[in-house]
Amino acid sequence: MAAVNADPEVMRWIRDGSVRDEQQTRDGIRAWEGEWEARGFGLFAVEIRSTGELAGFTGLSVPSYLPEVLPAVEVGWRLGRAHWGRGLATEAAAAAVRFGFEERGLERIVSIAQAGNDASERIMTKLGMRLERETVNPTGGRRVRVFALSADRYVPTAL
Repeated sequence: MAAVNADPEVMRWIRDGSVRDEQQTRDGIRAWEGEWEARGFGLFAVEIRSTGELAGFTGLSVPSYLPEVLPAVEVGWRLGRAHWGRGLATEAAAAAVRFGFEERGLERIVSIAQAGNDASERIMTKLGMRLERETVNPTGGRRVRVFALSADRYVPTAL
């Protein structure tokens, strides 16, 4: 995961675009693990089934960095560049959304992308999400677009 977080091209759409070093990655993973204990959901490692290689992560978290959408649960993903364009993020995010609605009984899931991150917006649309609002992330000053899907509109996909 440290290699994924150290890639400027991967991180350009994450918060202020800064890369993360190994210690920051370790600290992040510890925080993600705490989410599972505190909330009963969190981030999943995404592995390539045939090789066991770590591709990145997907999962559910609370987007506390954007207070105006709270209370909310966000589906997110981050994959290493070698794994882009193969449908992995869509497949993994669909599994996380399914988990949120079917296993955790969530009523609504959002996904937030910086304006211009067309690849992430395509995934959100494939998940059945609709644009809910455009705003500015107060932690980095970048424009973001918030997509949402409610449990009553959720349709499991065969992705």
